[in-house]
Amino acid sequence: MLKENLEEVEERIQAACRRAGRSRGEVTLIAVSKTKPAEMIKEAYDLGIHTFGENKVQEIRDKYEILPKDIEWHMIGHLQTNKVKYIIDKVKLIHSVDSLKLLNTVEKEAEKHGLTADILLEVNVAEEDTKFGLKAEEVFPLAERAAALPHVCLRGLMTVAPFVENPEKNRTIFANLHKLYVDIKEKNIDNGTVSILSMGMTNDYEVAIEEGATMVRIGTGIFGARDYSTR
Repeated sequence: MLKENLEEVEERIQAACRRAGRSRGEVTLIAVSKTKPAEMIKEAYDLGIHTFGENKVQEIRDKYEILPKDIEWHMIGHLQTNKVKYIIDKVKLIHSVDSLKLLNTVEKEAEKHGLTADILLEVNVAEEDTKFGLKAEEVFPLAERAAALPHVCLRGLMTVAPFVENPEKNRTIFANLHKLYVDIKEKNIDNGTVSILSMGMTNDYEVAIEEGATMVRIGTGIFGARDYSTR
C-alpha cells in the first residue's frame, strides 16, 4: 500500500507542478508520520523518503533514537516553550514558531547547543479560533526580530489551512500566504535566507503547489488514516 500511495502522491505533485509551470525540484515532500510506528517510517525510508514531519516532541525524540540518522525531521505541530530543548538538536526545521516567547526560547536553546535553528513563522491566514499561528499583521515584526537573532535563521512561512471538502476553497488562503512570503523576500528582512513556503496537506496540496508551496505536508495520503487508539 505504501509504495502505491507514494507513487500516486508523486504523480499528483508532478502534475500540479506542470500546471503551475514549475519544476518538480521546487517542491519538497514531507511525509507526516505522526502516530505511525517506526517500522512504517522505515518502510517509507527504504522507498526513498528521507524527510518526515511530526506534531509531537515525544514522537520525534523516540523515533530519532531508533531510525536512520540521515532522516530529516521537521517539527510541524504546536511547540511549547518548555519542550524546545528536547528537539533543538534533532530537527532540520521548526515550522511552527508563532510567538516572540517561543522565538526567544528557540534562540536560547540553539545558543546552548552551539547551533543555528532554521525556523518558519506559522501564520493563521484563515484566522480560525481553533488554530495556532500569527495574524498577518504580526508577521513582519516577528520576522524582523528573528532576523536580528544570531542563533535563529528565518527560512520562510507556514500555514495550516482549514479542512475543506473542496480544496479550491483554500486557494485564496494559499495565495495570501504567498503574497506575505514575497513581501518578506522583497524587504530582505532575512538577508536572503527566506526560501520556504510550507503549505498544503493531503486534501489540498495540489492547489497549494499551484499557489507557490515549496513544501507540502502529506500524512494520510501516504500512510493511510491515523490510528489514535494506542495513544
